[in-house]
Parts: sequence; structure tokens; C-alpha cells
Amino acid sequence: MTASSIAGLMRLADWNGRLRLTDEDRDRMASGVDVLTERAAAGERIYGVTQGFGPLVGYETHARSSDLGMGLISHLGVGQGRTLPPDVTRFMVWLRLDGMRRGHSAVTPERWLQLADLWNRGFTPVVPREGTVSASGDLTPLAHAALAYAGVGEAWVASAAEGWSTAPAAATLSGLSCSPFDWGAREALAFVNGTSASLSVICHNYRAIGSMARAAAALTGRIAWLLGANDDPYSEELATIRGHKGHARAAEWVRSELVPTRRDPARPLQEPYSLRCAPQIIGAVLDHLDAQEPILVTEATGCTDNPVVMDGSILHGGNFHAAPLGLCSDLQALLVHQIAFLSERQLSLLLDPGFNGGRPPMLTPHPGEASGLAGVQLAATAMVARIRQMASPATLTALPTNLGNQDIVPMALNGATACADMIDLGWLVLGSLVVAVEQLTHLCGVESCSGTVWAELQGGFRPVVEDRPLAEEVRGSALALEGAARSWLSETPISAGEL
Repeated sequence: MTASSIAGLMRLADWNGRLRLTDEDRDRMASGVDVLTERAAAGERIYGVTQGFGPLVGYETHARSSDLGMGLISHLGVGQGRTLPPDVTRFMVWLRLDGMRRGHSAVTPERWLQLADLWNRGFTPVVPREGTVSASGDLTPLAHAALAYAGVGEAWVASAAEGWSTAPAAATLSGLSCSPFDWGAREALAFVNGTSASLSVICHNYRAIGSMARAAAALTGRIAWLLGANDDPYSEELATIRGHKGHARAAEWVRSELVPTRRDPARPLQEPYSLRCAPQIIGAVLDHLDAQEPILVTEATGCTDNPVVMDGSILHGGNFHAAPLGLCSDLQALLVHQIAFLSERQLSLLLDPGFNGGRPPMLTPHPGEASGLAGVQLAATAMVARIRQMASPATLTALPTNLGNQDIVPMALNGATACADMIDLGWLVLGSLVVAVEQLTHLCGVESCSGTVWAELQGGFRPVVEDRPLAEEVRGSALALEGAARSWLSETPISAGEL
């Protein structure tokens, strides 16, 4: 089964998903194995089969296949740092196994089914995220996943009472009544020579940025409604004249928050850009996400191995190079910054009596005696600065390595994980803005419509009359808004793609 959208692919790979082989898959895979076997028997030099790995391709190898396979993943087991989340790792492994069943990898159906069975039963390796240049695939993280299947390292274990924890991979396999997988050279190389770690993180980031854009549009509409701002900037007519689909969708989302109409004649004809140009900014984010979705889907459904079997030939090339993903991730970082920067500017607007309709500075009822949301703004400013610091393109940080064999590399996973960290901070900036919106709602003396996220947030909000720590409230608001944004998107997904 194949999906044509990122959301569709991720649904196939969720915790209820199942990997299966069709008869057609089996035939393709068996045919690829036959070609490789025949060519090797005829004395043809084949990377990773008759020859060594990487820059050692010039050396012949006569080692047993299992020794070569375990040696490959063992020497690559050098990852460090924080681990990829379980959902990301599960999708990563699904991508590799789904790619193998296309028949170009020369992996036997029987060996594939052993791995697929473990995935189907929920076995999920613990994978460190640091240590790959994403050029010969994401070698290091995929090797750690392969090692866990071999009973080396750790695996994730789910508990209804305690959530996720880790346990030795060997013990986890034993608990599933499964033996460690014995990696042969061909399946080991096919497994690690792929861009799946980068792609998995980037797809999760893609979905999160879409949710951030939806949340930012809702907050813009809520702020405009509370302030009684001119609603012309959010009109369907303006979006039609400009012609961008993302602009039209963002404006539609903003307008959904402007019912019933609440216009304050004292407001200026033209608001600052953080309100007036929000549909253009959010819309640009949506359009760029839309533009990169086919790139990501193509990568997910293509073959990223080396060497590959095609039409009876064995081809040696570089399909494992993650340049398409590195560039996508670098752009995603800029999109996260646009949403976070917009939200920080709207927060600044709400705290300033010159723009917030004459409400007190920092939205405190007792200026001087109390500081209100001053600390919230300071923290949000620092987080946007951190986002900017991390947004430097990872593709610009490439270093030659591997005896010059990998002389141009994309650093795609470095960029993707940095973007994931930016997203976490971006949600906290949005959560900071939510706290300000709820304080403004209190000062305006209005009630939120029941059944809305604003009513839910306001019901749990204690107005800031005297100063108190607000860190937990910022985090809680961010989580509530994120959940609401995902719900909104599930009801009315972006027309050109499912976020």
C-alpha cells in the first residue's frame, strides 16, 4: 500500500500499522536476489558483497556474510546525545523496510519478514540522534537500530502506567519470544544505506509546523477580535487579488475567529504588520510546506540504497545522499522562525498600551506594584533569539570525511533535529502569547464562547493580578493550543496536503 501524502504515509506507519508482503512484492524481491547472486557468482565486483565498505571498496573481502553484516553495523554504532523519540524511530524503520520490499535492495523476502514481524509487534530501538552526515544514508542512527534488532543496545518499552522507558534490546526481544536478528552483509547495507532517519524527523517537523501555522492563525483572529481591529486584512477578496493559496487558507482561519463581528472605531485604520500582514506571513509558510510535500513523499517512496538492482543490472551510485532532505529541513527552520517571530511580535503588541487599546502596560492591573507579563515577554524574546541561532542552514556546515570518499555531505539529520528543537521553543512562544491573550480577555471583560479552546483555556486561567511564576502556565497553554491545532486540522485539513 502506498500513500500520496505525508499524513497518509505516517498513518500507515503508526502504532496500529502492519507491514506485509504481497505476492508481487515477493516476486520482485526474489528477482533482485537472483540477479545479485548470479552476478556475484560470475565474478562481478559488487560493493558490500565482494568488496569492502566506503573508501575500502578497493579491497576484496572473503569474510562470511554474517561477519560482514555485523561488522558493518558494529563499527557504525558510535551515535551519541539525545535519542530520537519512539514515534520518529518507528517511522524511520518503517521507511527502510517499506523501501526494501520494492525489490531493488536484493534482500530476501524471508529475511525481510523477520524484521517486519518485529516491527509489527512494536519492537522499537533506542537510537541516538547525533553522529551522521546523511551522505551515505543516515548510517549511524540506522546502525543503532540494526544493532538493537541484533540484541545490542536498548529498545523502547511502553507501560500504561509509566509511559515510555528503555530496556536492554536483548531482554526486550526475549520478552517477545524472538531471537536476535543475524544481519547478513546485503540486508545490513540495505538497511543503513538510506535517508530514513532524516526523512522521519523532517516529516514529523512538517506536520508540527503545519499545526503551528494553524495555531498562529487562530491566535491572530482571537487578538484581532478582542482588540476590535479592522478585519479588512483577513478578507477573502484580498487573498483572491494576491492569488496565493496559503494566504487564502490562513485568512479563512483568521476569519473563523472574528464571529460575531466586534469592531472598535477607535482602532487605527491600519494595524501594525504583525496583525495586518499575518495572513501573508502564515500563508507563505503554508505554501512552502505545500511545495516541499511532493519532494518528501517522493523520497519516502523511492529507493535510497546502494548498490541497487534494476532491470537485471547492478547499479552503483549515490541514491542515499540526503541533499533533497537537507535543503527541505533548512527551509523548515526558516518557517518555524516566521511563526515564532510573528507570535513574539503579537505578544509585544498586547503588552504595549500604545497598541493594546489603552490597557495597562504588561497587562498588569497594578503597574509599578506588579510587573504582569514582563517576564513572559523576556523569556519569549530569548526563545526567539535561540531559534534564530539554531536556524543557520545545516547544509552550510558540511565537512569532507571518510578518506575523502564522502567529500560533499548534506548534514540533513543535524538540520532536522535542530529544527525539531526550534519547534519545541516555537510552541512555548505561542504558549506565551496564549497567556497574554487570556489576560487580555480578562481585562476586556468578555466571555469566550463555550465549546471553544478559548473557553477551555479561560476556564483554567487565573487572572494575573499579583505577580506569580507563569512557567507552568506557558507550558500548559502551549500543549493545549497544540492539541487544538491538530484537532482543527483534522477537521479542515489544508486543501493541497494533509498536515
